Amino acid sequence: MDNIIALHRDLAAKTYCHSGYEAFRISDPKPRHIHKASVRDRVVHRAVYRILFPFFDRLFIADSFSCRDGKGVHKALDRFRVFVRKVSHNHTRTVWVLKCDVRKFFASIDHDILLRILREHIPDRDILGLLVEIVGSFHTEPGKGLPLGNLTSQLLSNVYLNEFDRFVKHTIRARYYIRYADDFVILSHDKDELESMLPRIREFLNSRLALTLHPDKVSIAAVVSGVDFLGWVHFPNHRVLRTATRRRMFRNLEAKDGKPETVQSYLGLLRYGNTYGIRRRVGDLYGIETG
Repeated sequence: MDNIIALHRDLAAKTYCHSGYEAFRISDPKPRHIHKASVRDRVVHRAVYRILFPFFDRLFIADSFSCRDGKGVHKALDRFRVFVRKVSHNHTRTVWVLKCDVRKFFASIDHDILLRILREHIPDRDILGLLVEIVGSFHTEPGKGLPLGNLTSQLLSNVYLNEFDRFVKHTIRARYYIRYADDFVILSHDKDELESMLPRIREFLNSRLALTLHPDKVSIAAVVSGVDFLGWVHFPNHRVLRTATRRRMFRNLEAKDGKPETVQSYLGLLRYGNTYGIRRRVGDLYGIETG
């Protein structure tokens, strides 16, 4: 309680200063640098998030997923399936998918651009001052980067890319667009249309948000050939688990000695695609009836 009162006093007096971070690495599945704030700072992050999330969430487009209530991976996968059906006219014509990934997204977020966007929406100077302190508490290089470990980073990253979402929907007028974090897809029956969008997408991201697309993660492919998105390979009438995801799942199950909660978690994941054979293998390995 003494710490809470002291924190309140600092915030009221506008003398609050964000402290440093504890850094560590995880593999999720690729190596990531996580920066964990102190408990005191995390209390501030939670308070800021609770106030700002409802306001900004109303501004986000419907097809922006990740770190939003009711808009997780499974909702994004279901939306992709709906879009495939609509664009294909119930699987009667070819569907092309432009798939892109922003290169080093969190590390590349420009502080000045982010704060400019925030000022356009937030009139309260006290909240803005607190956000300046939070954003400025971390950098990967001068004036750039948000820490992966902050709750506020999840919200602020969506605020940042909401500018791009609106460009895609209102300027490019891409009707079938889905973004999950820094991965996004645009579906169309016209491959040439997608190819013509790509230079405009690159230019907007670079000039307006100081971001670049990952050079090895830009593709245009037909759904009939299989499109890899959010851990699944999607086909016109079904989706299958990505090979790397399947291998990682079995490695994790083995590493955790088949703990029941881990097995059930993966079985829940597998129910979102055509995975009867994999579910049966998991069930046989750990003595569980998978149905």
